[in-house]
Amino acid sequence: MAGAAGAALSGTGGGAAAAAGPEAGAGTAAAAGPASPARPDPRSEFRGVWIATVANRDWPSRTGLTAAEQRAELVALLDTAVERRLNVVVLQVRPTADALWPSPYEPWTQFLTGTQGRDPGWDPLGTAVAEAHARGLELHAWFNPYRVANHPDPTRLVADHPARRHPEWVLPYGGKLYYNPGLPEVRRFVQDAMLDALRRYDIDAVHWDDYFYPYPVAGQVFADDEAYARYGEDFPDKASWRRNNTDLLVSEMAARIKDIKPHVTFGVSPFGVWRNIATDPEGSETRAGVQTYDDLYADTRKWIREGWVDHVVPQLYWNIGLPAADYAKLLPWWDAVVRGTGVGLYIGEALYKAGDPAQPAAWQDPKELSRHLELAAAYATVGGHCFFAAEEVASDPIGAMTTVVADHYPTRVRARGQG
Repeated sequence: MAGAAGAALSGTGGGAAAAAGPEAGAGTAAAAGPASPARPDPRSEFRGVWIATVANRDWPSRTGLTAAEQRAELVALLDTAVERRLNVVVLQVRPTADALWPSPYEPWTQFLTGTQGRDPGWDPLGTAVAEAHARGLELHAWFNPYRVANHPDPTRLVADHPARRHPEWVLPYGGKLYYNPGLPEVRRFVQDAMLDALRRYDIDAVHWDDYFYPYPVAGQVFADDEAYARYGEDFPDKASWRRNNTDLLVSEMAARIKDIKPHVTFGVSPFGVWRNIATDPEGSETRAGVQTYDDLYADTRKWIREGWVDHVVPQLYWNIGLPAADYAKLLPWWDAVVRGTGVGLYIGEALYKAGDPAQPAAWQDPKELSRHLELAAAYATVGGHCFFAAEEVASDPIGAMTTVVADHYPTRVRARGQG
């Protein structure tokens, strides 16, 4: 998630997984100004944090810890969320076609023990659900649908991995392996694998991030011609067919979640730019190098209009005033997208950029994120924020999270989904 935002502005693509997410167009929304400042129930607000497990980004701190050490680190992150007056943890439980629970579909993740398929000796997802609920935290289970591996070698996968049993499902691209979203059997399988966790555990939400079709890599081709020839005859071009494949993944998953557990919500955290206004008059006033509609084949605006998602957490990972992607201009665009739809809007915040010397000057100011929340408070559609990611929530290198808490979170409140 984190790596995607910077690369997408420059047009280089990438979406580095190891680092890591309308009714009117941007011009109309900006001209109309914010909605009424009247807020929803002040006793409820989404205050979330992502806990990324891919490449041990946030947790566990490294592979090979004992079960007790892994559990202690996880509980410490939950306790930190409580201390920061947060109420939602979004835990990555399927980072690379694997699992942080005893799944009958996919192997144990390598990010626990260092060896894919090795039982860690405990149930991380089951423990996370119980420990989060004991602390008054919601537990949102975060899945990545199509990423198989952050390397290109299928032989490095455990021998009984579904990607090895079905090599026809897998495509190499950009030095990684992906399931082919154009195959109906793949779409069904990845849904089944994710829904296993929903059936087993009392999770509060199913959560997806910004990875659908992979971020574009210059000079490389995602080689799905064979699937397009087989299934794409009813579409005018490959791009339309790919978008339909992603639409089907989202709409089918939404229906299946409601069939299994109607009270569990479904949220998606897309890259923050649907389309630039230069591409589409209904797009945002941005000049991003990546547009979700065109490059990731993810029509996030349609999913909101169709009601396939219960909430959306756009990754607005840019500072106020950034010319290519201004937080202050993207905020009203997303407000216009969700207004009147009944879909919840929570803003993804780039806490990881605060104090990073590689980032613009705005991110060296501990008040930058607090100003984001102040701006968002003017929009009645915005029901809260989610911070990337847990390591920075805990370490808070320049005090940006401490400032947010002091300025905006005077007391703990329940999450929007809690009764």
